[in-house]
Order: sequence, then C-alpha cells, then structure tokens
Amino acid sequence: MTGALDLDRYAGHLIRRAEQVHTSLWSEFVSDTVTSQQFAVPNALRQSPGVDQSTVARLTSLDRSPAHHIALRLTEQHHVGRRRDLSDRRRTVPTPTTEGGKLHASLAPDAERINDELLAVFPGERRGEVLHTLAQISQR
Repeated sequence: MTGALDLDRYAGHLIRRAEQVHTSLWSEFVSDTVTSQQFAVPNALRQSPGVDQSTVARLTSLDRSPAHHIALRLTEQHHVGRRRDLSDRRRTVPTPTTEGGKLHASLAPDAERINDELLAVFPGERRGEVLHTLAQISQR
C-alpha cells in the first residue's frame, strides 16, 4: 500500500487552495453577491462589444451552459441586455446596460486590488512570469 501523498506538492491541490483564497478575498473585498465569474461577463462585453454569447463564453473561460445561465441571471438583474443578431437570427448578442456599466465600474477597482494582493506574495519581477505560467496551465 502506498503511503499518504504530500498534497502540498500537487499542482491541482495548490490551484484549488489558491482558488479558495481568491474566492474568499473576492467575497470580502469585491462583492458577496456578484461572483468573479459573473463579473467576467460584463467585463468581456466591455472588452469586446458586440460579440455573441458563445464568444463571451470563450472570453470568460466558461463552458457555454454556465455562461448562458450567468447571462440569464445578469439579464434578470438588468445588468445585461440581449438582442438577436440581425445578420444571423440564431445568435444572441448580450449587450451591456447602464446598470451593468455601473456594476462593472463599482467592482473593477476592488477586483484589481485583490489581483494585486494575490500577486504580492511574489517579487515584482516574478509576477509576469507567474501570470504567464498560470496562463500556460489554463490553456491545457
């Protein structure tokens, strides 16, 4: 029988723990009602106006079904509007609303702050390398 594994040497375990820290910081300093995944949708719409819902899912690294549910929730809360693409009636184009713009503007500074706080454990010259490494892992 194999002995117990040292989970502090396993990337998946450490990534999960890091996500728990992020979620805790987000809830404490950004919002306890809007998740970081929900925030990602209006952020993507600000970054890439006019994209369809599938593109929003890709930009936010969410599967299509959760992205759809988040978009519906944000629509119900009047943070996102929806319209049919006139050139392809099968496509739904989420659109930012005035309320969604206000929501984004109110959350973005604190989202930046917790990002800085998460990266603060690394020396300044290593932060870009850390982000690059995380991006490489997330591309798998």
